[in-house]
Amino acid sequence: MDNIITELNIFLSDLNVFYRKLQNYHWNIIGPHFFVLHVKLEEYYDEISTQIDEIAEHILMLGKQPLGTMNDYLKNTCIIEAKNEKVKDNIVLDNVIMDYKTLLKKVNNLKRMSDEQSLYVTSSLMDNFITSYTKHLWMLKQTKETNN
Repeated sequence: MDNIITELNIFLSDLNVFYRKLQNYHWNIIGPHFFVLHVKLEEYYDEISTQIDEIAEHILMLGKQPLGTMNDYLKNTCIIEAKNEKVKDNIVLDNVIMDYKTLLKKVNNLKRMSDEQSLYVTSSLMDNFITSYTKHLWMLKQTKETNN
C-alpha cells in the first residue's frame, strides 16, 4: 500500500500546482475567448479545490499523512507552474489540455494499482476523476478545434 500512498501524494501535489496554475491563467488570460475561458477556468479550479480535499482526506482515511506544503508539492509534481504574466487563450488551452492528460494518466495508473492491491475504495474514487478528466479533455479539444 505504500506505493499507492506515494502515488496519491504525488497526485495531490499535481492537483495543488494545477489549482494555482488554473487560477493564474484565470487572472492573466487574454485573447478573443477571454470571457468564455475566464469563467471556465474558475469552474476548473473550484473543482480541483474539492478534489484536493478528497485526496488528502482519502490518504488520512488510509491511515497515512498527506503532503501539505507548497515546498512538498513543488518537489513532487510534474505539472509546470504558470508564469506571472499575461497569456494568450490558445496557449492556455494547450497547457490545460496537456495537464488534464497528465492527470488522467495518473488516475488511470492509480486505479490499476488499487485494483491490483484490492484497494477498491481508492479504485472507486479514481473512477470519478477518470470521468471528470475525460469529459474536460473532450470539451477542451472541441473548443480548440473551433479556435483553429
